[in-house]
Amino acid sequence: MKEAYYFHDDTVIMNYSKKYITYKRDIIETDLFDEFLDHFLEHLKATHYDLYNFLAEGGKDNELIKKELKFVLTSLLVESPERINDPYTERPEEIAAIIEAGYQYWRSLQRYSILYTTNSEGFADRNFINADVSENDIVLQLYRDVSQRAQGYENGVFRQLQAGTNASMLLSYYEWEAPKGYAALIGIPFINKILLRTPLILHPKFNKRTNTYQDAPYNPMADFIRGDQEWICYPAKVGSMLIYAYFHRDFISSAVAMANLFELAGREDAICRKPDAIMLFGNPDGRKDTTFWHDAENDIWIGKISAAPEIDYFGYTKKTILTLHNLAMIQKGWLPIHGAMVNIYLKDGTKKGLMFMGDSGAGKSETLEALSNLASDLIDHQEVVFDDMGTLHIDENGEVRAQGTEVGAFVRLDDLDKGTAYRDMDRSIFFNPEKANARVVLPAAPYKVVTANHKVDVFLYANNYTDKRGMHFFSTLEEAKPVFVEGKRFALGTTQEKGLSTTFFANPFGPMQRQKETSDIIDRVFTALFEQNIPVGEVYTCLGLPNKGDHGIDKAAEALLDFVKNGK
Repeated sequence: MKEAYYFHDDTVIMNYSKKYITYKRDIIETDLFDEFLDHFLEHLKATHYDLYNFLAEGGKDNELIKKELKFVLTSLLVESPERINDPYTERPEEIAAIIEAGYQYWRSLQRYSILYTTNSEGFADRNFINADVSENDIVLQLYRDVSQRAQGYENGVFRQLQAGTNASMLLSYYEWEAPKGYAALIGIPFINKILLRTPLILHPKFNKRTNTYQDAPYNPMADFIRGDQEWICYPAKVGSMLIYAYFHRDFISSAVAMANLFELAGREDAICRKPDAIMLFGNPDGRKDTTFWHDAENDIWIGKISAAPEIDYFGYTKKTILTLHNLAMIQKGWLPIHGAMVNIYLKDGTKKGLMFMGDSGAGKSETLEALSNLASDLIDHQEVVFDDMGTLHIDENGEVRAQGTEVGAFVRLDDLDKGTAYRDMDRSIFFNPEKANARVVLPAAPYKVVTANHKVDVFLYANNYTDKRGMHFFSTLEEAKPVFVEGKRFALGTTQEKGLSTTFFANPFGPMQRQKETSDIIDRVFTALFEQNIPVGEVYTCLGLPNKGDHGIDKAAEALLDFVKNGK
């Protein structure tokens, strides 16, 4: 980014490599503070007109208000209101209220900082954490000084809030193996390190995904609009794949949230290597594309999401990346599973690998949560393999094995046990927690666990629509396969679907787009499951029934626990 700062809607990005503040007074004199006042005054006019009217007394326009406000704030750093010769300070209560309103408005913005590892034009310190901490302290101290002088007394209670940024990123330039046709991506900086100030609460414009992913008629790189230093790359390790996720800066919040869901690849993972897939997120092409393409010549999968207000929802980022992953896995002969898997370790030494499959809202994570609550006195510990997307494959010994993709979990707050979100709050990223379909990204599993080969002891379809309780095991391949392939569920409104629906193999992120290729893999894997006597069945979560089946999911958890303890 070439500018010292960038404003977009409710997001502000500060470029420490161009402008770094070391004194409180300097904040008031920056162009960033001047533009912040522009936004704040419009906010004040819409939400607290009495305070705005006080500032505008005498017919002052916004430019005059800003000039006078900056004079008063600078003076309050060293003087009490009664010693400042200005009409505003004659009413210190109003000024104190405006300072408080301004501080709260600043904190309501999504605030990020970036720092380049090498940049001769400004602050260049590799210790970006200390740089961001220092900046946070300066902003907080500015607020405290002017606030306390305006109100006329010192505070008795101090709160160490996130006054500066919500997150900070150290950006680096990697020399990577860019094939012919991808020169436009060369020189876009990579996220080298990232600092999250958790709990991080984000307020995207939308809270559900409404798109479907389609084949592009040509390589989306042809539509890529680079602009002038407007993109950053999050190099993600998704399962065993390396995916370069490029974000336009207007969608930087999605790039930040990646840190809790996908392992950040380091320089050593990226240099002199071609990625398996590339995502272009927020391309300002004026379209509504959510497309993918396989560049057969270079064997790279490309996904493009056009810039639009509705993609300001993390589900678009997550599912685009997982679609690219799944398409590559199908090409490899592995079977993508839209579901969840956990290894349960009981205190008596019993270990079971439990795998569930089902589309959004089927009850995969909720069933595991109910099992954890039911068997808390029996379970020694759990090991999450994946919470949304994984794969099944047949290893070199002919055994069915599972792997995951994500090191975190992106789940609905309503589907979690009440204590879970609070237990992990200090590490979590929340999305619109005050709205319906609120989501949270929780760290879930170490990368080494996600990419290991795991034994599967039971494979269950999460059935949320049938008025039955507990579990049912299929006796034959012919009985089991149609249930999984049909992918039926009662949609709970977390996507564009509502009511009873079907999706090929319960997975609209790759298998649905490549049904023939996926069907061949399903035949091989399900044949192996039955040949190896791995139980295959349904678990009845009841989430689509009235009143959720009167705690029907608890019956599912009881049946699961019986299987874990007794193997049946």
